[in-house]
Amino acid sequence: MTQSQRLRRLPIAMRMLVSALILVVLVLPVAGALLSWNFREAVNTAFNERLESLLNVVIAGVSYDVRQDALVSNRQLGDSRFDRVFSGWYWQVRDDGERVLTSRSLWDQRLAISQEPGMTFRTVTGPRDKQLRLLERDIRLPNLDDVLHVQIAADLGEIEAQIARFQTLLWLSLATLGGLLIGLIGLQIRWGLAPLRRIEQSLKAVEQGQKPSVETDLPRELARLAEAINTVLERDQRLIERGRTATGNLAHALKTPVAVLNTLAERLPEDQQAAVRAELKRLNEAVRHHLARASAAGPVALGAEQKVAAVLDPVIEGIRRLAGRRNIAFQSVLQQELRVRIDAQDLQEMVGNLLENAINWTKSSISLTGSVEGGWLVLSVSDDGPGMSREMRQEALSRGGRLDEVRSGSGLGLAIVKELTALHGGELKLDDNSEGGLRAELVLPLTNLRSGA
Repeated sequence: MTQSQRLRRLPIAMRMLVSALILVVLVLPVAGALLSWNFREAVNTAFNERLESLLNVVIAGVSYDVRQDALVSNRQLGDSRFDRVFSGWYWQVRDDGERVLTSRSLWDQRLAISQEPGMTFRTVTGPRDKQLRLLERDIRLPNLDDVLHVQIAADLGEIEAQIARFQTLLWLSLATLGGLLIGLIGLQIRWGLAPLRRIEQSLKAVEQGQKPSVETDLPRELARLAEAINTVLERDQRLIERGRTATGNLAHALKTPVAVLNTLAERLPEDQQAAVRAELKRLNEAVRHHLARASAAGPVALGAEQKVAAVLDPVIEGIRRLAGRRNIAFQSVLQQELRVRIDAQDLQEMVGNLLENAINWTKSSISLTGSVEGGWLVLSVSDDGPGMSREMRQEALSRGGRLDEVRSGSGLGLAIVKELTALHGGELKLDDNSEGGLRAELVLPLTNLRSGA
């Protein structure tokens, strides 16, 4: 089976679950990436705005003391981290010369100055090799001619830690959400496909002969499907019954004229009787063939299992009485648990015909045994008669062939048994018996039927 064939035969529930899984796997990571990006942008924007606000506070508190020729700050930023040495939060004000004013946290370190005009953000390496977000702006004081470079910097590790915590919680939440979605989608699929499972169970019940038709108490769309299936089943059953009836009527209609012609043939001259009787014999065999076939039910596509021992019990009792009158030993070994999907009438006709043929040829004993081999039921009928050559077996299984053309038969020929067996997906085998004589094996499938001939 190719990959495309396997995909086409994939169950509907599996198709829906796989498609939902693919959708979840594709959508949730994209949604997570977008949420993570938006959070990072929001945190960075808020961080930059905070730095800008602190920078404005630093600028507002800086002044130039002319008497001391030094920069002074008369305003606190309200954050203790600027007073803790190497805390990661720093500010600095300096000109291009020696005038420098810094936060206590910067201690003896200095921040690098950029010559870019206006307010700029950049990432720099600060004390203890920490990555800092630095905001810088140039200003002028009224009593100082030099340009002052005002800088404020903060440790990026804090916002990176916030982003990392958020991403961890985000992906855990998305994974949990994905699992919940898959579980809920699975429940939704199970609930949504429940009517299909009911149809499947109903069809199985019809197939096993437990119900005459498919259940129609279903959603509107499936109810129409179930009604269509029931219509087809009823129509097919009517066609089968009509065909069997027509064939049987035709065979019965021909049977009487054939008997009359046989009687009239006796009045013909001897040299003409042989040719006429030969043709009548062929016609009579054809009538028997189709009459027997019409009386059989044929393959049971929708029917219950049969208990083999119970179905064959009337046949076995009849053969046992017949064998007793002929002083023939008859042994039947059938386990009670043997079951097979077949019409009871067909099974009786096939086994009965094999037993009658065996009792007509046997010397002293016949036997019937049943066994299960793999997925097949094997019914064996053995006798201790003269047996048959390979050519004789082929002739006996040909159309109209019989084991005994002299002794009177009692129904179906072996060709009919072979045909019925094939219609039920089985096989008729003829072989030598281990103790001499012939062994006929009827091999039938236990469950699923194959298309017959």
